[in-house]
Amino acid sequence: MYITRSPGLKLGLLCIALLLILTACGSTASQAAPQATVTVDQTFQSQISPIPTVPTYRCGAWSSDNAPGPSSTIIIFAKLTKNITGVPGIAAIAIVHFQNGNQQQLDQHPVSDSGGYVSFTLPLQGNQPTKIPATVDVIFTNQNLPGGTLHCTPAFFTPM
Repeated sequence: MYITRSPGLKLGLLCIALLLILTACGSTASQAAPQATVTVDQTFQSQISPIPTVPTYRCGAWSSDNAPGPSSTIIIFAKLTKNITGVPGIAAIAIVHFQNGNQQQLDQHPVSDSGGYVSFTLPLQGNQPTKIPATVDVIFTNQNLPGGTLHCTPAFFTPM
């Protein structure tokens, strides 16, 4: 009796034969080399990290409203400290940086009060597009400050 083999059966037998040949030719598994042991020197653990020095004079600025209307008037505040105590009698200026590249120096020239605070009134008058942040630099100037000037961390606002 003559038996015909289907092409699927022939293909299946061929795949099994190829799999056996490839397995026989493959590499054998080997043990992984042991990892080196890491030791930490006791003198390393006893070392003290240096503590960063805090600047004698510091200042920061912020706005009365971080999301004002485009035609609102906001107030920019800043505080100057020396060893965490407010510094009175120091003149400051403020410069607003608008999105179009224009810079506007506010025409007020306040002097810090007994707590080290100054404030500037800023009428936005639609100068800054909505949803675009703007920054304001406040700079204190006095011969007693290191270098004669101290730039605060900027205030920011985004008209909505």
